[in-house]
Amino acid sequence: MAGSSGFHWARAAYSAGLMPRRQLWGDAWTNVHFRVRGSTEAGTERLKERVGQWIAGRRVIELQRLAPAVLAGVLPRLYGQMLEVAYDHQDAGRPVFICTAASQETADMLAHVLGFDGAAGSRLEQRDGVYTGRFEGPFCYREGKPARMRELAVAHDVDLLASYGYSDSASDLPMLRAVGHPVAVNPDRELARAAAEEGWGVLRFEHLARRLKLVAAVGAAAALGGAGRAARARLAG
Repeated sequence: MAGSSGFHWARAAYSAGLMPRRQLWGDAWTNVHFRVRGSTEAGTERLKERVGQWIAGRRVIELQRLAPAVLAGVLPRLYGQMLEVAYDHQDAGRPVFICTAASQETADMLAHVLGFDGAAGSRLEQRDGVYTGRFEGPFCYREGKPARMRELAVAHDVDLLASYGYSDSASDLPMLRAVGHPVAVNPDRELARAAAEEGWGVLRFEHLARRLKLVAAVGAAAALGGAGRAARARLAG
Protein backbone atom coordinates (compact mmCIF):
# COMPACT_ATOMS: atom_id res chain seq x y z
CA MET A 1 0.00 0.00 0.00
CA ALA A 2 1.02 3.63 -0.34
CA GLY A 3 2.30 4.86 3.02
CA SER A 4 1.95 3.19 6.40
CA SER A 5 -1.17 1.56 7.82
CA GLY A 6 -0.13 2.85 11.25
CA PHE A 7 -1.39 6.35 10.48
CA HIS A 8 -4.86 5.05 9.70
CA TRP A 9 -4.92 3.31 13.08
CA ALA A 10 -3.87 6.58 14.72
CA ARG A 11 -6.57 8.54 12.89
CA ALA A 12 -9.25 6.01 13.85
CA ALA A 13 -8.06 6.07 17.48
CA TYR A 14 -8.20 9.87 17.51
CA SER A 15 -11.73 9.88 16.09
CA ALA A 16 -12.76 7.42 18.81
CA GLY A 17 -11.30 9.65 21.54
CA LEU A 18 -8.45 7.24 22.32
CA MET A 19 -5.59 9.44 21.12
CA PRO A 20 -4.79 13.16 21.59
CA ARG A 21 -4.47 15.45 18.57
CA ARG A 22 -0.76 16.04 19.26
CA GLN A 23 0.01 12.33 18.90
CA LEU A 24 -2.11 12.12 15.74
CA TRP A 25 -0.05 14.87 14.09
CA GLY A 26 3.12 13.14 15.24
CA ASP A 27 2.00 9.93 13.54
CA ALA A 28 1.06 11.88 10.41
CA TRP A 29 4.59 13.30 10.24
CA THR A 30 6.03 9.82 10.82
CA ASN A 31 3.97 8.55 7.90
CA VAL A 32 5.26 11.30 5.60
CA HIS A 33 8.84 10.65 6.72
CA PHE A 34 8.36 6.92 6.11
CA ARG A 35 7.16 7.50 2.56
CA VAL A 36 9.93 9.95 1.70
CA ARG A 37 12.97 8.51 3.45
CA GLY A 38 12.06 5.05 4.70
CA SER A 39 12.56 3.80 8.25
CA THR A 40 15.53 3.48 10.58
CA GLU A 41 16.49 1.01 13.29
CA ALA A 42 16.25 3.71 15.97
CA GLY A 43 12.86 4.74 14.64
CA THR A 44 11.71 1.14 14.82
CA GLU A 45 12.61 0.86 18.50
CA ARG A 46 10.89 4.16 19.27
CA LEU A 47 7.79 2.97 17.42
CA LYS A 48 7.74 -0.35 19.29
CA GLU A 49 8.11 1.43 22.63
CA ARG A 50 5.41 3.98 21.78
CA VAL A 51 2.96 1.31 20.64
CA GLY A 52 3.56 -0.68 23.81
CA GLN A 53 3.00 2.34 26.02
CA TRP A 54 -0.15 3.37 24.17
CA ILE A 55 -1.90 -0.01 24.23
CA ALA A 56 -0.96 -0.92 27.82
CA GLY A 57 -4.11 -1.14 29.90
CA ARG A 58 -6.49 -0.70 26.97
CA ARG A 59 -9.33 -3.14 26.42
CA VAL A 60 -8.91 -5.40 23.42
CA ILE A 61 -12.48 -4.67 22.34
CA GLU A 62 -11.67 -0.96 22.07
CA LEU A 63 -9.10 -1.58 19.36
CA GLN A 64 -11.25 -4.17 17.63
CA ARG A 65 -13.97 -1.55 17.21
CA LEU A 66 -11.55 0.64 15.25
CA ALA A 67 -11.36 -1.96 12.47
CA PRO A 68 -14.04 -0.48 10.15
CA ALA A 69 -12.45 2.98 10.19
CA VAL A 70 -8.99 1.51 9.66
CA LEU A 71 -10.17 -0.51 6.68
CA ALA A 72 -11.83 2.58 5.21
CA GLY A 73 -8.45 4.32 5.28
CA VAL A 74 -6.27 1.42 4.20
CA LEU A 75 -8.21 -0.17 1.35
CA PRO A 76 -8.13 2.87 -1.00
CA ARG A 77 -4.36 3.06 -0.49
CA LEU A 78 -3.75 -0.45 -1.79
CA TYR A 79 -2.04 -0.92 -5.11
CA GLY A 80 -4.63 -2.50 -7.39
CA GLN A 81 -1.88 -3.97 -9.56
CA MET A 82 -0.32 -5.60 -6.50
CA LEU A 83 -3.59 -7.33 -5.74
CA GLU A 84 -3.61 -8.66 -9.30
CA VAL A 85 -0.09 -10.03 -8.77
CA ALA A 86 -1.18 -11.69 -5.50
CA TYR A 87 -4.24 -13.27 -7.08
CA ASP A 88 -2.13 -14.52 -10.00
CA HIS A 89 0.07 -16.29 -7.44
CA GLN A 90 -2.98 -17.90 -5.87
CA ASP A 91 -4.31 -18.99 -9.25
CA ALA A 92 -0.94 -20.62 -9.91
CA GLY A 93 -1.29 -22.64 -6.70
CA ARG A 94 0.91 -20.49 -4.47
CA PRO A 95 -0.69 -19.36 -1.17
CA VAL A 96 -0.47 -15.65 -0.38
CA PHE A 97 0.24 -14.21 3.07
CA ILE A 98 0.45 -10.70 4.48
CA CYS A 99 3.50 -10.01 6.65
CA THR A 100 3.21 -6.74 8.53
CA ALA A 101 4.30 -4.88 11.65
CA ALA A 102 0.64 -4.29 12.46
CA SER A 103 -1.04 -6.43 15.09
CA GLN A 104 -1.86 -10.03 14.29
CA GLU A 105 -5.55 -9.19 14.55
CA THR A 106 -5.19 -6.44 11.94
CA ALA A 107 -3.16 -8.69 9.66
CA ASP A 108 -5.76 -11.47 9.93
CA MET A 109 -8.56 -9.00 9.19
CA LEU A 110 -6.86 -7.67 6.05
CA ALA A 111 -6.03 -11.17 4.85
CA HIS A 112 -9.66 -12.18 5.25
CA VAL A 113 -11.03 -9.10 3.45
CA LEU A 114 -8.58 -9.47 0.56
CA GLY A 115 -9.10 -13.20 0.18
CA PHE A 116 -5.52 -14.12 1.09
CA ASP A 117 -4.45 -17.37 2.73
CA GLY A 118 -3.21 -16.01 6.05
CA ALA A 119 -1.04 -13.42 7.76
CA ALA A 120 1.85 -12.81 10.12
CA GLY A 121 1.75 -9.72 12.32
CA SER A 122 2.96 -8.51 15.69
CA ARG A 123 1.36 -10.48 18.51
CA LEU A 124 0.29 -8.24 21.39
CA GLU A 125 0.09 -9.81 24.83
CA GLN A 126 -3.31 -9.58 26.49
CA ARG A 127 -4.73 -10.76 29.78
CA ASP A 128 -8.40 -10.82 30.77
CA GLY A 129 -9.31 -8.79 27.68
CA VAL A 130 -6.72 -6.06 28.34
CA TYR A 131 -3.43 -5.40 26.56
CA THR A 132 -0.34 -5.53 28.77
CA GLY A 133 1.81 -3.38 26.48
CA ARG A 134 4.22 -6.26 25.80
CA PHE A 135 4.76 -8.28 22.64
CA GLU A 136 4.52 -12.05 22.36
CA GLY A 137 7.47 -13.02 20.23
CA PRO A 138 9.26 -10.66 17.84
CA PHE A 139 7.97 -7.29 16.72
CA CYS A 140 7.14 -8.12 13.08
CA TYR A 141 9.48 -5.51 11.62
CA ARG A 142 13.00 -5.54 10.18
CA GLU A 143 14.73 -8.69 11.54
CA GLY A 144 11.52 -9.68 13.31
CA LYS A 145 9.66 -10.04 10.02
CA PRO A 146 11.64 -12.99 8.61
CA ALA A 147 11.40 -14.61 12.06
CA ARG A 148 7.60 -14.48 11.85
CA MET A 149 7.77 -15.62 8.22
CA ARG A 150 9.72 -18.71 9.20
CA GLU A 151 7.04 -19.56 11.77
CA LEU A 152 4.40 -19.15 9.08
CA ALA A 153 6.40 -21.26 6.63
CA VAL A 154 6.66 -24.14 9.10
CA ALA A 155 2.95 -23.97 9.95
CA HIS A 156 1.87 -24.01 6.29
CA ASP A 157 4.67 -26.13 4.80
CA VAL A 158 5.99 -23.27 2.66
CA ASP A 159 9.46 -23.25 1.11
CA LEU A 160 10.78 -19.70 1.55
CA LEU A 161 13.50 -20.21 -1.05
CA ALA A 162 10.79 -20.95 -3.61
CA SER A 163 8.67 -18.03 -2.40
CA TYR A 164 8.19 -14.46 -3.61
CA GLY A 165 8.44 -11.40 -1.38
CA TYR A 166 7.27 -7.86 -2.12
CA SER A 167 8.02 -4.60 -0.30
CA ASP A 168 8.51 -0.87 -0.86
CA SER A 169 10.81 -0.17 2.10
CA ALA A 170 14.44 -0.83 2.94
CA SER A 171 13.23 -1.83 6.40
CA ASP A 172 12.13 -5.07 4.72
CA LEU A 173 15.55 -5.99 3.34
CA PRO A 174 15.83 -8.86 5.89
CA MET A 175 12.47 -10.17 4.70
CA LEU A 176 13.35 -9.88 1.01
CA ARG A 177 16.67 -11.65 1.55
CA ALA A 178 14.83 -14.52 3.25
CA VAL A 179 12.94 -15.50 0.07
CA GLY A 180 14.13 -16.85 -3.25
CA HIS A 181 12.32 -14.27 -5.39
CA PRO A 182 12.48 -10.76 -3.86
CA VAL A 183 10.73 -7.89 -5.64
CA ALA A 184 10.88 -4.16 -4.83
CA VAL A 185 7.56 -2.34 -5.30
CA ASN A 186 7.71 1.45 -5.70
CA PRO A 187 10.92 1.22 -3.64
CA ASP A 188 12.35 3.95 -1.45
CA ARG A 189 15.84 5.14 -2.33
CA GLU A 190 17.77 2.64 -0.23
CA LEU A 191 15.69 -0.32 -1.39
CA ALA A 192 16.00 0.75 -5.03
CA ARG A 193 19.78 0.82 -4.65
CA ALA A 194 19.83 -2.63 -3.02
CA ALA A 195 17.54 -4.07 -5.71
CA ALA A 196 19.83 -2.75 -8.45
CA GLU A 197 22.92 -4.15 -6.75
CA GLU A 198 21.38 -7.58 -6.15
CA GLY A 199 19.49 -7.87 -9.44
CA TRP A 200 16.01 -8.04 -7.94
CA GLY A 201 12.82 -7.39 -9.84
CA VAL A 202 11.25 -3.93 -9.51
CA LEU A 203 7.57 -2.99 -9.94
CA ARG A 204 6.27 0.58 -10.15
CA PHE A 205 2.61 1.54 -10.23
CA GLU A 206 -0.05 3.79 -8.73
CA HIS A 207 -2.20 3.08 -5.70
CA LEU A 208 -5.85 2.11 -6.04
CA ALA A 209 -7.33 5.45 -4.90
CA ARG A 210 -5.57 7.36 -7.64
CA ARG A 211 -6.74 4.88 -10.25
CA LEU A 212 -10.31 5.12 -8.97
CA LYS A 213 -10.16 8.92 -9.17
CA LEU A 214 -8.84 8.67 -12.71
CA VAL A 215 -11.62 6.26 -13.70
CA ALA A 216 -14.19 8.59 -12.11
CA ALA A 217 -12.77 11.57 -13.99
CA VAL A 218 -12.81 9.70 -17.30
CA GLY A 219 -16.35 8.53 -16.60
CA ALA A 220 -17.47 12.06 -15.79
CA ALA A 221 -15.86 13.40 -18.96
CA ALA A 222 -17.55 10.69 -21.00
CA ALA A 223 -20.89 11.48 -19.39
CA LEU A 224 -20.49 15.19 -20.12
CA GLY A 225 -19.52 14.39 -23.68
CA GLY A 226 -22.57 12.20 -24.07
CA ALA A 227 -24.81 14.91 -22.62
CA GLY A 228 -23.32 17.43 -25.02
CA ARG A 229 -23.95 15.17 -28.01
CA ALA A 230 -27.52 14.58 -26.82
CA ALA A 231 -28.10 18.31 -26.45
CA ARG A 232 -26.74 18.96 -29.92
CA ALA A 233 -28.95 16.20 -31.30
CA ARG A 234 -32.02 17.77 -29.70
CA LEU A 235 -31.14 21.18 -31.08
CA ALA A 236 -30.56 19.75 -34.50
CA GLY A 237 -33.87 17.93 -34.37
